Amino acid sequence: MTSRGTRAALVALAVALATPCVAQAQIYSWRDGTGSLVLSDHPKDSSQRSYAVGTTGDIRTTRPVGKRTTVYDSIIDQHAAIHNVRPDLVRAVIHAESAFNPMARSVKGAMGLMQLMPETARRYAVADPYEPRSNIEAGIKHLKSLLDRFELPLALAAYNAGEGAVLRFGGIPPFPETQTYVRRVLSSILP
Repeated sequence: MTSRGTRAALVALAVALATPCVAQAQIYSWRDGTGSLVLSDHPKDSSQRSYAVGTTGDIRTTRPVGKRTTVYDSIIDQHAAIHNVRPDLVRAVIHAESAFNPMARSVKGAMGLMQLMPETARRYAVADPYEPRSNIEAGIKHLKSLLDRFELPLALAAYNAGEGAVLRFGGIPPFPETQTYVRRVLSSILP
């Protein structure tokens, strides 16, 4: 091939590589027998098993969501030890809050692994609530402050629904999400 031919071939290759290609992905959704929204990458199949996503309770997927990840173990262990909080409790809270997704964001604005609300992130001087180390550190500090004020079930309810709700109702608030959350976290750490 001549120099001119080589150059033309390289230009053609560069143009081909630089040209965007169309990618497609299909997300299927339907309601199951309990009314939960099911999200899948394939069409509805009544024999398909579905799995809960995080603590939503009403959103499910056809692929299992891992119960635990070890990616953040060293951060959890370090800050749990500093603040005298059980590491298994922290893992259970993270699993219930975000399913170990550091980019999780709730419709109410909670962010990151431990789902810090904006005011909680500010209270603990968190610059980036999606950065795992600072999110976990602040989340553990916040959880510890609640454990210092309340017994474990009420501390969990306060973490989920806010301290004000626990004080207003004199116990675990009657919110289904909060009651499910408390049961779920406790069942993860109790034998």
